[in-house]
Amino acid sequence: MPIDNSIVHQIHKKPDGQPASLTLREAELANSEALEQLLAGLIEAYNSKPNKAWGYFHEESGAYPFSGWLQQLIDQELDFVNFTAKASEQLKTLMEASNLALGGHVLFIRYRQGMTAFLVIALLHHTEGVTVTDNLDVAAARHLDLSALNMAARINLTEWKQNASSKQYISFIRGRSGKRVSDYFRDFIGCVEGANPEEETTTLLQAFQDYVGEADMEPVVVKDKTKAMSSYVSGQARQGEQVALEELSGLMDEAQPRAFYDYIRNKDYGLSPEIPPDKRTLNNFMRFYGKADGLSISFEAHLLGERVEYDESDDSLVIKHPPKGLVQQLQKKKR
Repeated sequence: MPIDNSIVHQIHKKPDGQPASLTLREAELANSEALEQLLAGLIEAYNSKPNKAWGYFHEESGAYPFSGWLQQLIDQELDFVNFTAKASEQLKTLMEASNLALGGHVLFIRYRQGMTAFLVIALLHHTEGVTVTDNLDVAAARHLDLSALNMAARINLTEWKQNASSKQYISFIRGRSGKRVSDYFRDFIGCVEGANPEEETTTLLQAFQDYVGEADMEPVVVKDKTKAMSSYVSGQARQGEQVALEELSGLMDEAQPRAFYDYIRNKDYGLSPEIPPDKRTLNNFMRFYGKADGLSISFEAHLLGERVEYDESDDSLVIKHPPKGLVQQLQKKKR
């Protein structure tokens, strides 16, 4: 992922209502192996977050100036250092109005992935650890804690400029304690929440069930299509990419690559050509799970009707060919 520009500033603020202060870096970061590793780790951490929201820019105004500064950057009317300084000052101001906000290092990286340009902004914090030195001494070591990433946004610059009607070229992480924690960060970006990953994925899965059900497909065909669908959707979620319905349709049926895509369009499920995936919703769709009174059962959905049978008349579940480890435990207990 080639890096075009990067810089770090620092906002000093504690969640105690006291005024914040800002320390600005005066020049861009030089590209280095360490910076590339930071970007790779940041993107991996960002993609793994399940609590992301998607949206688009508010119309530029005094309350939401970020998109205007970003446009000036793209038009080369504003250089990267000054763009990030203005943005960081705006973020500091919004953080001062939030008692929940905690300062940190504000990282801006503009990079390219293939033909697509992105801008990622993250509020980073340090954690204390230990290391073994070259002299084999144990010493304290301070490092960025990417696992605790909870304030970050990624803007698809290419999508923003080439698709004016798009409602999902911005994504950002919602705070762990709910939307209220990250409201100031969303407002800093000037983002209007658009697509809801959970709702969009639920609608996609319902469309898939309707599609295979109306086509009266053989169980083995349904199983293959389910596997192709889940593999693609979960892969896109893992990479932080959107699900392209036309691409998904082609993976599900090479002989009729547009069949599922045309079905969705004709039935008017209200899905955009690309939707943000929600891995948790997909996982719930792909598995059956239940727990009560000391009994816990979980199995993949495609096993129902094959190795797992449910008899509604006497409310019983029959499991054929149970796991060997479980069988061995039962045999030992019986003896």
